[in-house]
Formats: sequence, structure tokens, C-alpha cells
Amino acid sequence: MARDYYEILGVSRDADKEEIKQAYRRLARKYHPDVNKEPGAEERFKEINRAYEVLSEPEMRERYNRFGEQGVSGAAASGFQDMGDMGGFADIFESIFSGFAGGMGGPTQRRRSGPVRGDDLRLDLKLDFREAVFGGEKEIRISHLETCDVCSGSGAKAGTRPRTCSTCSGSGQVRRVTRTPFGSFTQVSTCPTCNGTGMVIEDKCDACEGKGTNQITKKLKITIPAGVDNGTRLRISQEGDAGQRGGPPGDLYVYLFVNEDEEFHRDGINILSEIKISYLQAILGCRLEVDTVDGAVELIIPAGTQPNTVMKLENRGVPRLGNPVSRGDHLLTVLIDIPNKVTPEERELLEKLAKIKGERTGKGGLEGFLGNLFK
Repeated sequence: MARDYYEILGVSRDADKEEIKQAYRRLARKYHPDVNKEPGAEERFKEINRAYEVLSEPEMRERYNRFGEQGVSGAAASGFQDMGDMGGFADIFESIFSGFAGGMGGPTQRRRSGPVRGDDLRLDLKLDFREAVFGGEKEIRISHLETCDVCSGSGAKAGTRPRTCSTCSGSGQVRRVTRTPFGSFTQVSTCPTCNGTGMVIEDKCDACEGKGTNQITKKLKITIPAGVDNGTRLRISQEGDAGQRGGPPGDLYVYLFVNEDEEFHRDGINILSEIKISYLQAILGCRLEVDTVDGAVELIIPAGTQPNTVMKLENRGVPRLGNPVSRGDHLLTVLIDIPNKVTPEERELLEKLAKIKGERTGKGGLEGFLGNLFK
């Protein structure tokens, strides 16, 4: 048995036309298939449309009040019983609920005859480790759209001008009226003749084939700031694609990616590396040169340095992005090389040292003795 149409819309039997319309709009928002993906939503939406179709027409509503469903079952259109018969309902739905149907195609397109900003472009650029640390000048090659020099972007042959589109009379839009059970609605779409520009080019410029722009490959020199890292984005103003109809060009965005270095690693603004010394250097201490991004620097290893000791070279790290005067540190992890084999002379000396230290040695014991030195 069919449900009562007043019950479907949630209105009383004496509700006026405006109350019925408001109830329909509220329910249509909730159960439209493009919005509500729950099971049964589509069937509920069909019920709502059928109820509104009947109750919004005074004659059909009167017959329904007197005879029920049988009184209107053949007297009106069958309603939107099939989603394929909805006649562009998404567009109508958008017209009713202005701004609500943004996810179903967005708002009606506006005339595009005015200046249009060009598209932004992206370029990925790889840098060596030291280039990222210190920055500098870099040459890149880009391909983008530039305004045609011959026609100055109009797209028309020299001595001619674009004419107003006769299809849309220069508005860039065409309108179509659709009749529905709840009134007539005007659908606005982009003019197919001029693609929304409002103008038609009859004699096209030979240099750009009427497009107003040409694809140009060019070289640019850009400045890489000191301290950039993976994912740093640089904006190069007005080096994107040219705008249309006198619009400004877009921008070029350069995304930076830093190659790994065999010796150095980065942790924020600090640089990490390792240095390997002999067990004798660790015991007695020493002075030696170590590599940094600034070149070789003398490092003092204190006597008795333990394995995995981290030594700091201040202000030898990465400059802080935006403040190159401030730099991080270079942190060196000390690795101690304990030999697997020693010469007879070395063994003799080490065994004497073991006796002095009161360490017992034997086969395999020398390595243990050396290991004990660095506990």
C-alpha cells in the first residue's frame, strides 16, 4: 500500500504551497542520490519527488485528497520513477539550492571574456648536497606558454579583429529553459561556439594558429638560498603560462630535492659524519684533519676517547634557511678500529701493558684486553 504523500513530505493536509515547497527542498537535499549514499536513499528520493509532483499541482492535489493514489495514478506524469529520466536533475537541483551542489559540478560557469590569469607551472630540481648547504645560482630550462608577439595575444591575423559570437551575443553563455513538475528552471552553460569567450576569430594568426600563445622553451637563472632541503619550494614570479586576453602570467614553482652524499648526512641544520681512529690514537689522543663541507679542519681527539663518542665542530653545519649567518654544527661520531691481528712486536708490547694493568691474556685474550680498555 502506497504511503500517504503528506506523510512523505512531513506536512499537514492543510499545508499551503510554500510549506510543501520548503518541505520538498529540505528532503531533496537530504536524500538526493549524489549526496546520500545510504541504502534506500534513491527510493526515498523518488517517493519525495512523486509526492511533491502531486501536491504542488492544485488539481492533482484535489483529486488525491478525494480519491487517494488511484485518483492521480494516470492523470499526471509518472514522475522521476527512473533516475535516467530526470532530465539533468543535478543542474536543476543546483539551481534550487544555490551553492549546495558544489560537489555535483560546481556553480554555473561565468562568462570568461575578461582577462584570465595563466596557469602555474611546477619544475622538480635536483641539487648536490653542498649546493643545498651553500646555495648559489642555478640555470634551469623550462617550457611554457608565452603571449604571441605577432598578434599580441588576440589570436587574430594582423589587420583583423575577433567578432562578437552570434550564438551567445558575446555573453559567453547559452541558456536553456527546462520545465519540471515544480516549475521552470533556466540552465546556463558555456557557449559551444566561442567556448565562453564571447568572441569568434574568423582569420586566425598564422604564428599561433589563433590560440594567442606559443609554447616556448627558455633558460632561466635562479638563486638557490643557502640551507634549502628536500621539499623546499621556490616561487619564480610570472614564469608560468601566459594569461589569456591580457591576463597576467602564472608563476613557476621549483621543488628542490637533494642528492645523498657518501660522507655527510643531514639532521635539520646539523651535519653528521663518522671518523675512524686506531685504538692507540684513542688511548693516547691525537690531532688529525677531518673533512667538513667547508673543507679540511683540524680536530683534537682527547686521550682515552671512547667508541661512539660524538664530537662537535660548532658552526660547521647547514646555514639556517632565511638567516645564513646562523649555522648548525658538524657532529662527528668516533669509531675505534681494534685490529684482529697484530705483529709479534706489537703483541709483546701489548702483553707487557696487560701485565702492568693486571689483565690476564692468552689465546683470544688480547682482543678482550683491548676491548676492556674502551669500556
